[in-house]
Amino acid sequence: MSDNPLISLPPAAEEDLVRRLQARDQTAMTLFYDRYSAALYGVIFRIVKAEDEAEDVLQEALVKIWNAFASYDPTKGRLFTWVLNICRNLSIDKIRSRQHRVGSKTTGLDDSLTAQRQAAPTTFRPEHIGLQEITQKLIPEQRQIIDMLYFEGFTQSEVAEELNIPLGTVKTRARTAIKVLSKLIR
Repeated sequence: MSDNPLISLPPAAEEDLVRRLQARDQTAMTLFYDRYSAALYGVIFRIVKAEDEAEDVLQEALVKIWNAFASYDPTKGRLFTWVLNICRNLSIDKIRSRQHRVGSKTTGLDDSLTAQRQAAPTTFRPEHIGLQEITQKLIPEQRQIIDMLYFEGFTQSEVAEELNIPLGTVKTRARTAIKVLSKLIR
């Protein structure tokens, strides 16, 4: 492995990693962690907006990925996309949990403003995985929805409400954007 900061592995290397993870190879999990954890943490942090919760969600996600790896189907998408969705869903579950809602209600105004202004950790840099450049190729309506869904932790219903557009329109734009992104990534 080189010191290249890109997340994407060459297809052959990714296939080998997937095969080793499916065989429950613990050294492959270490390689997986080294390769993907910083980017996954960055995405999680952007959703939960708290370092300790982001660390907890990342740990929970890694355990879930390890235990559910047999269900990963490489023909349905790239490894990073699959694990990103797991992390995103766990992050959303975290911010919707009762414990999070109660905890966030008791946070002082000054504390919550500081947390909102905190920059994402320097370990996550979307430009290193080409995500920023790729999403720029989407039309603005699609890009806005993808940003809200995948980086801000909104649900489709919340996006529809926030943008004051029908839920069906959000779903259609998201589905179309994902198809476009899929073609651009391959």
